[in-house]
Amino acid sequence: MLALSAEGILPRVDYAIFADTGWEPAAVYAHLDRLEKEIAAPAGIPVLRVTSGNIRDDALDPNRRFASMPLYILNQNGKPGMTRRQCTGEYKIKPIKKKGREILGYPHPQRIPKGVYVDQWVGISTDEFQRAKDADVRYMHNIHPLIDIGWSRQDCVAYLTSIGLADTPKSSCLGCPFHGNAQWRNIRDKSPAEWQDVVEFDAAIRQGNARANANGNRLLGQAFLHRSRVPLDQAPIDHITPAERVAHQGERTSADELENGVLDGCSPWACRGDVDEATQDDFGLAC
Repeated sequence: MLALSAEGILPRVDYAIFADTGWEPAAVYAHLDRLEKEIAAPAGIPVLRVTSGNIRDDALDPNRRFASMPLYILNQNGKPGMTRRQCTGEYKIKPIKKKGREILGYPHPQRIPKGVYVDQWVGISTDEFQRAKDADVRYMHNIHPLIDIGWSRQDCVAYLTSIGLADTPKSSCLGCPFHGNAQWRNIRDKSPAEWQDVVEFDAAIRQGNARANANGNRLLGQAFLHRSRVPLDQAPIDHITPAERVAHQGERTSADELENGVLDGCSPWACRGDVDEATQDDFGLAC
């Protein structure tokens, strides 16, 4: 959407907003720098980077209230489970809304007058039109330009390829539990330093954050990043095991998702990983 706006195919936006969890892969930050330099700046579109903190550091800080990641849990009775997913709301939606208020000139806790709002573009394509939703606050109006022009995901890929951005990486936390095996292998095989980082994080959260659950109490059980609920450096990321297939039948998780993870990564408004806190990227475009 940013490129389409910069090129004049879509109306010019006033801002592009990137919600940074502080733990994106290096490739995502490099891509963002490239977009800002080669596409946004020449078109006069400021790229605003917003954040609520570093999700990795916060998850390991016993003195901080942790907005939990959707970690895979092995309970004390041996039954599998998952922690609540609150990270999107805290680290993506919250800072974007805060910046929207600032753009309007009414930072919290000021009351925003009725009829004052920012239009926010959300990058949902025709493949997932059912995920197009209105904003849950009056001062933001969601607009879905890709649906309006009838573009599918494949149309977006073809367009990005035509302007030299075929290598656009998925935006999600380096240690996101929604990664599929292919994403874990990619980190392990192509970025040893980042692999070491996620392996160390996985080991560090084994007993959960010191205030891991909704009541602020320690997790009763063990937490893991990989669906198999095995330490990441031992997890079967080179193949999908029969046990995983059986375990995830009840979750309606396909073999493709086990291998490739959530298709569009994690994002503020339309994440496949959570129907309640659902853009296909982490950019908000304000106009």
